[in-house]
Amino acid sequence: MTRFPRLTPEAMSAEQRAVAAEISAGPRGEVRGPFIALLHNAGLARRVQALGEQLRWSNKLPAPLLELAVLVTARRWTCQYEWTMHEKLARKAGLEPRTIDAVSQGKEPQGMSADETLVYRASTQAHEAGRLDDETFAALRARFGLDGVLDLLWLNGYYSAMAMVLNTAGMPLPDGAAPPLKPL
Repeated sequence: MTRFPRLTPEAMSAEQRAVAAEISAGPRGEVRGPFIALLHNAGLARRVQALGEQLRWSNKLPAPLLELAVLVTARRWTCQYEWTMHEKLARKAGLEPRTIDAVSQGKEPQGMSADETLVYRASTQAHEAGRLDDETFAALRARFGLDGVLDLLWLNGYYSAMAMVLNTAGMPLPDGAAPPLKPL
């Protein structure tokens, strides 16, 4: 059972109903996942939703690279819900199953493309050191531009925050699925 129950329309304030309508009208199509919890703070939910929409649907990185960064983040925080949802998206985007499996085990994937290796390295550095080293920053900047560097850094930060919300909320996995990530 989640610590933040799903609000019914009758239990919502006018602001919560407005935010729920905005979320439902956007690319998410409904209030789900961390937004079930976030809706308990309507102002925060509105802003987080807008940032997430920018990062997920207007990001400079191609979908497989975006999903790789999210999976690295979900693994970092052992966020079962985030992993479950984004593993499906990563497979649909064409990320190699061997790459997904290695990340799930906390191992550096072998045989990745140059772009995947760069995104993996940058995401791992961001989580481990809170910054990118000069070599990684320069490579990211050369490949994706400064806006791409920021897209990647914010993806890691945004999904870290979402992992904390999801882990704290105790969001159950869809269809009663077993947690896919083992402790590292």
